[in-house]
Amino acid sequence: ETTVHVTYRPLSMNDLNSTASVIGRPIPDLQVYLLDQHLQLVPVGVLGEMYVGGAGVTKGYLNRPELTKERFISSPFEKDEVIPPTPLNKGGNEPSKLYKTGDLARYLPKGELEYLGRIDNQVKIRGFRIELGEIEALLASHPQIWETVVIVRDDATGDKRLVAYIVPQSEKTITINEIRQFLKAQLPGYMIPNAFVILDALPLTANGKIDSRALPPPESSSEASDKYVAPRNPIEDILVTVWSEVLKVEKVGINDNFFELGGHSLLATKLVAQIRDRLKVELPLRQLFNSATLAELAQGIEQLKQEKSDTIVPAILPRKRK
Repeated sequence: ETTVHVTYRPLSMNDLNSTASVIGRPIPDLQVYLLDQHLQLVPVGVLGEMYVGGAGVTKGYLNRPELTKERFISSPFEKDEVIPPTPLNKGGNEPSKLYKTGDLARYLPKGELEYLGRIDNQVKIRGFRIELGEIEALLASHPQIWETVVIVRDDATGDKRLVAYIVPQSEKTITINEIRQFLKAQLPGYMIPNAFVILDALPLTANGKIDSRALPPPESSSEASDKYVAPRNPIEDILVTVWSEVLKVEKVGINDNFFELGGHSLLATKLVAQIRDRLKVELPLRQLFNSATLAELAQGIEQLKQEKSDTIVPAILPRKRK
């Protein structure tokens, strides 16, 4: 589609300890544009798809007119520019084209490109469009993480869930809770994986690529709190049963988080209905989002029950005549 090389970057010893895929700058006869879905330029630091322009871009695919039309577009920035004759484009005098690479990247403050994966790693879960490469890049930036991959798996209910596989730096340990808090500080909730799996190494194919089929499914214990705590009172005991049924999870402790166990807005609505039926409490949906652990939710339900009993006014009886 283009010349063999599109970007270049001098490497240094610092790159040995870096997990970022910085690919540098375009070579002199090419331009690289980072565009959004509307073909608008994105600011520095914002994820965009790489489009390549310049003399190194070919005319298209041989005998593939439909694919050529899809991947080679007219440049919205250089409509009046013509391409001079080159070994790749002997005719010259043709409108400037951009090649749609399907690669995701962002510009760093110093003008270099950081590669963030393929656009076909873009998924849609419960209405949210998610860039798996963006999550992977952020995880890889953690000083205690060597490499990572994020995939989508179907859970027992058929819902799609994000699962992150982590390989820590050698001789370093990191907890799932630390990873989750690191992501929470920088990503919206819908982009935070539901489960994390710590591995010694990522499985590879014979070609040296990550073998997604060989990645183990997350165990329920990896999604729960570090220390299991059993229910302490009748309300917590009922909630444990309800959560297990709604989330299809065998073991639930009072410190577990509804959304970290795979809960989402649709299951939250189902949970509220179950609480109404079994505990006779009208729980506001927002309270579940604000009190996501089972213990916090049980405490909130206890308060609602207390408020309900306090509002019951005894009936006024007629005064007895003496």
